[in-house]
Amino acid sequence: MTNGWKLAIQEDMLPGPTLEDRFAQAADLSLGGIEFWSATLADQAREIERLSGRKGVVAASINNGRRSRFLDPDPGERARALAELTEAIQLAGRIGASGVVFVPHFFGPLLPDLSPFMNPVELERALLSSQLKALAEQVEQAGVQLWVEPVNRHETHLLLRLEDAASIVAPLSLARLGIVADLFHMALEEDDIPSAILRNGSHIGHVHLADSNRRLPGHGATDFPAALAALSQIGYDGWLAFECGEPGQNQAAAKAYFAELPGALTALFG
Repeated sequence: MTNGWKLAIQEDMLPGPTLEDRFAQAADLSLGGIEFWSATLADQAREIERLSGRKGVVAASINNGRRSRFLDPDPGERARALAELTEAIQLAGRIGASGVVFVPHFFGPLLPDLSPFMNPVELERALLSSQLKALAEQVEQAGVQLWVEPVNRHETHLLLRLEDAASIVAPLSLARLGIVADLFHMALEEDDIPSAILRNGSHIGHVHLADSNRRLPGHGATDFPAALAALSQIGYDGWLAFECGEPGQNQAAAKAYFAELPGALTALFG
């Protein structure tokens, strides 16, 4: 039961072992899409193209994960990060994914304090805005969305809440640029999840599903019906992708997720 929502799951939460198995397993769970990791996407793109649409399952989205650093003082490191993200954008267009998720920075600041000109966070925000402007042409040519994801204070100092990410994307006024509403991170950082969704709804392009303890819905304290009601109120019609446990490292637990997902769908939709 999906109640009309577009549901996806990250590739390593499906037991596989092959991509063809994962497409079939997603279909068995009545899920319409799979979120792939950009680090391994180039090697899988041809097979994903072949399987896309099999039993109604498509490539939903690409997650850039933790790779090179966008906001590093080393120009070479920044160039690597932008090259990786550019490749992910291009491959997303090739396989028909809706867009690419990326977190601009993990953990503490690396840029210098140039006060009174700019402190490290001001430098980071200015650099990130410049990078996003430079990526706009790639995103447009690929025909996909690019989604900035805020994460919790234990994983970054920079963009923690939906309003933080929205404050970066809104001034740029780029039609294909948006933000991710990740319900796990929101449970840690937002005072009121539905209110945060309503306030920032015009920028939300992608949603990650996990409970307050990063387990599947129904195992923590998040009020999913209230969050879904808020998403419905803003007219959200994008993907809701399961992202639980240790994102990108869930293969060992995938059989357990596969067994527990029917219960998670019940927790979401009744």
